[in-house]
Amino acid sequence: MDKLDALAFDHAPMGIALTEHRIIKTCNRSFADMFGYSKADLIGRSFRLLYGSDEEFHQVRAIGLKPLRLSLPYTDERLMLRSDGSRSWCRFRARTLTPETPLARTVLSFARIDDSTSGPKLTPRERDILLLLAKGLTSKEMARTLGLSPRTIEDV
Repeated sequence: MDKLDALAFDHAPMGIALTEHRIIKTCNRSFADMFGYSKADLIGRSFRLLYGSDEEFHQVRAIGLKPLRLSLPYTDERLMLRSDGSRSWCRFRARTLTPETPLARTVLSFARIDDSTSGPKLTPRERDILLLLAKGLTSKEMARTLGLSPRTIEDV
């Protein structure tokens, strides 16, 4: 990669990472900045670093495997953990380079969803619940995942 290519990669308007078995092999500066890390802090680390819990990390593993196995891209929206403990609402896209084993080598992109858009504003808790609802979880399952009571989930 020449200097111009490297400059374009590092300053792309979205975060880009190449992973092998969910380990970050390389990433651009935009990706590192989005999550509050340096590139050196991320390379060689598990993507677990960007999820709130082991359970959440393992739950998202299987999401999107079907289209990836068919050499199709996968897209969703998710909350990712930043280095300071805050969460960032992101548009996530993935494409595998190894369809037979989709997570062996995957190119990922993350674009922060701007919170300043018009329309209803969701709290971080409402976004958590919305993501779990989109996965088809029941109120009881969401409550267990988030460490809340089912009644709290229903009241949100």
